[in-house]
Amino acid sequence: MESSNYSAISQINTSIQSNAFSEHTIQLIDNYINDILNGRTNLDRFNLPEHAGLCTAGAPLIGAYIVCNYARTSLEPSRDAGTSQTSSPTNWEIDAKQEKMVQQWAETKKLWFPHAEQYITTTFGPKIAEGAEAKVYYKDGCTSVVKARTSIYSTLGKAMEAIALHNTLFPETQMSVIGFTRDSDGLFRCILTQPYIGCKRLATKKEIDEMVLAKGFHDNYGGQGVNYIGNRLYLEDMHPANVFIDILTDKPTCIDCIVKFIAK
Repeated sequence: MESSNYSAISQINTSIQSNAFSEHTIQLIDNYINDILNGRTNLDRFNLPEHAGLCTAGAPLIGAYIVCNYARTSLEPSRDAGTSQTSSPTNWEIDAKQEKMVQQWAETKKLWFPHAEQYITTTFGPKIAEGAEAKVYYKDGCTSVVKARTSIYSTLGKAMEAIALHNTLFPETQMSVIGFTRDSDGLFRCILTQPYIGCKRLATKKEIDEMVLAKGFHDNYGGQGVNYIGNRLYLEDMHPANVFIDILTDKPTCIDCIVKFIAK
């Protein structure tokens, strides 16, 4: 599987480099997405539970993540002329190229919404909340909310990873990506759906500690912080405004957080 996985990625990368997002390139990416969704291959970055989280995030996220990986690897460290030193791309450079290329891919796939707010409010309901991370839309009686979620990560690729990892840890509020846009301020946003959770009240620190402990995390700030660490992942921003007591289950439920791989 590793050999065929490398071959598929190599073909995709070569086709993007030579033909951009031609019909052939799109077909190669679509075939690889289908292989991932159908369990015929996987992405080495994720273990099996995380891979399931990736799949529940949907084909648009998987495709965008593949494009992000190409954008990052295409910015190989370059050797400075006349010196023996190499210069690695900055996160800003990686992020800028990832956003540009994902937009190109999404436009070709008709997953780009240039007037997203109008589309979302007409299709899914009015905006009910807005924070630093997301604009939230909801129509009374629906079982899901729609979010236009901006990246608070160093690169767009890491933001894609975070959605898959959220789904792994919190399947009761799994995110499913349906498209991409830029808002009126020029910020790149993922458009996603997420189950609607009725909030009985905000969770307490003790309830959050117990919930994440059961998932293999512990508070790494002397028991006083909102950030947690596990064997593979960091879990951050777990403050009560992001963790509700579900009115139906009476259990703490994470709506949103920051989750990322521990750098090795």
